[in-house]
Amino acid sequence: MPMGWDELAIIIVLAIVIIGPARLPEYAAKLARGIRQMRVMADGAKSSLKEQMGPEFEDINWRQYDPRQYDPRRIVRDALREPIEAAWNPVKDEIDGVRHSAGEIGRTPAGAVAEPAPVVAATPYDDDAT
Repeated sequence: MPMGWDELAIIIVLAIVIIGPARLPEYAAKLARGIRQMRVMADGAKSSLKEQMGPEFEDINWRQYDPRQYDPRRIVRDALREPIEAAWNPVKDEIDGVRHSAGEIGRTPAGAVAEPAPVVAATPYDDDAT
């Protein structure tokens, strides 16, 4: 969020009061030097990236990487507008397949009685094993 004129005026008044009018030009010059150095560093990083990436650098849409464009409210609103079927269809096919498989396992031929699976009792100590 950019700083407004009123906020800038308050910062200047506070700087005059805290630093004092005698040392203010010295600190203003230091601030200007610091800003210039940061710009030089940013330009150096940009040119280094441009050099490393080559011609692909011009094809990059830098706007998509700007975090200010992402509004969480908009993302949630768009997600809620998405039809539920679009999210449900991939899962629905899997569920139908499992239901069909379970139905095949549970079915027995007409008139036949399904036999229960044999139960094998295991004991931790078997007398024959010694």
